[in-house]
Amino acid sequence: MKAIKHALLSAAVGAAAVLPLTVQAQANATGSAATAKPAAGEMTEAEVRKVDKDSKKITLKHGAIKNLDMPPMTMVFGVSDEKLLDKVQAGDKVRFTATGEGGKYTVTDLQPVK
Repeated sequence: MKAIKHALLSAAVGAAAVLPLTVQAQANATGSAATAKPAAGEMTEAEVRKVDKDSKKITLKHGAIKNLDMPPMTMVFGVSDEKLLDKVQAGDKVRFTATGEGGKYTVTDLQPVK
């Protein structure tokens, strides 16, 4: 009987030690919506609605952004490099990646669709 209690106690302690590591690994793998980084090669399709070079911002009507858990919508993004804005104009179809931090969303890569 003592052997069974000892085995159950050991299993419970082992599970308690592993659970926080599993939760942490899952959090690292998925990231939060605010700080998630795009998966390699995963870009979102969009249409450029407005390019504001003075403010270093772009308005995109975009599809779902998976890494930010964001549904399709039209919104204004900042850009990580203002040179990205030289590639496009209103009406262009593009593919892009974006990150979000503290409620501020930034386009980090922007490619015109040909």
